[in-house]
Amino acid sequence: MSLPRLRTVLDDLAAYQPSEGVYASARRLHPRPRPLSANESPHDPVPGVTEAIADAGATINRYPDPGCGALTRALARTHEIAEDRFAVGAGSVALLQALLQSVGEPGAEVVYAWPSFELYPALADLAGVASVRVPLADDAHDLPAMADRITPRTRLVIVCNPNNPTGTAVGRDDLAGFLSRVPPTCLVALDEAYYEYVRAPDVSTGLDFCAAHPNLVVLRTFSKAYGLAGLRTGYLMGDARVVGRLRKACLPYAVNTVAQRAAVAALELRAELLRQVDATVAERTRVHRALVHGGWEVPASEANFLWLRLGANAVAFGRWCTDHGIAVRTFPDQGVRVSIGSAEDNDGFLAAAAEWRTRTAADA
Repeated sequence: MSLPRLRTVLDDLAAYQPSEGVYASARRLHPRPRPLSANESPHDPVPGVTEAIADAGATINRYPDPGCGALTRALARTHEIAEDRFAVGAGSVALLQALLQSVGEPGAEVVYAWPSFELYPALADLAGVASVRVPLADDAHDLPAMADRITPRTRLVIVCNPNNPTGTAVGRDDLAGFLSRVPPTCLVALDEAYYEYVRAPDVSTGLDFCAAHPNLVVLRTFSKAYGLAGLRTGYLMGDARVVGRLRKACLPYAVNTVAQRAAVAALELRAELLRQVDATVAERTRVHRALVHGGWEVPASEANFLWLRLGANAVAFGRWCTDHGIAVRTFPDQGVRVSIGSAEDNDGFLAAAAEWRTRTAADA
């Protein structure tokens, strides 16, 4: 039987493998798996957010505000910049997709570091944009090498800061030098999904550079620090002239009413939610020190996860964690990313990691 003709790019496109599969395998072995694979907030939603969600549920027979007006106004107040510099989407991933579709013309290229966020290649392929991957240097962006790879065909450069999955962050001076080398006709997207977890004093948000670089846009999300991963809401900030054109590529009604109301409530409760972020950062420090003390290679992280350099042992260690009821994110032949969860879940991971070190040392 003949099948419908679809785009040939779908024949070889690697489908994104969500964490649910890891959760499911861990759950088969343990009634309470430790969810440390998806970089979610381990904290329960705060009451003000849950109340907003409940109230919004009474209006779901109506379409959401297509322009996300209330949320845009709340974002403008929070960041103290004009409303016309924002675009809102169903998670920062949807906005990345809109960016790539906006630059997707025959021969167009996108430059990004690798390894980095797993969906960059798939989104680029679907938009018909050729990927130019620049290897990391010591788990961090090699910005000079990325600048060297920019050509007249380069329409977009993505900098994941902090980088997922390694957690490393680009310093202010390095970012300034890099932006000075990017042609003004090339769009630069700073993916700051984990920016609220940054504590390094030399790391600056891309918002500090937008005035001098109209070709720069900054992406944020409500999925991590704001604890709204299940509602899929993100936003983009940049020059009003650029954002106005990018909005045309965003799908109307993509951000549902419940998500919009919850995000507004989260911004109103920002101080309380950022205290939860502080608690996660403290746990990040504790877990990092324990791992380094135990002999693991773990770069300093500015995100809500840690990166374990494991190379060929990555898959085996990932399976070991699953067998112990711990869901982690495995990158074959590279490493394992472990999210910072509750203190109890983190202790469970540390115990499993210590046992792994003991077993592998005995087998050596």
